[in-house]
Amino acid sequence: MTRLFLVPLVLSALWWLFLNYHGLTVKQGAKGFYMIFAFCGTFGLVLTFIMWFMQ
Repeated sequence: MTRLFLVPLVLSALWWLFLNYHGLTVKQGAKGFYMIFAFCGTFGLVLTFIMWFMQ
């Protein structure tokens, strides 16, 4: 549970590798980074609320 902070880092690294493989710039793939951080932030909030309600 404490290593969940690695999820956005790993997903971002994979997205960056995908962009490089296909010859795209980070600026062109910025929407993907935003989506990764939005998903991970939402997931973190859901887990926080679950832990808070279960106490």
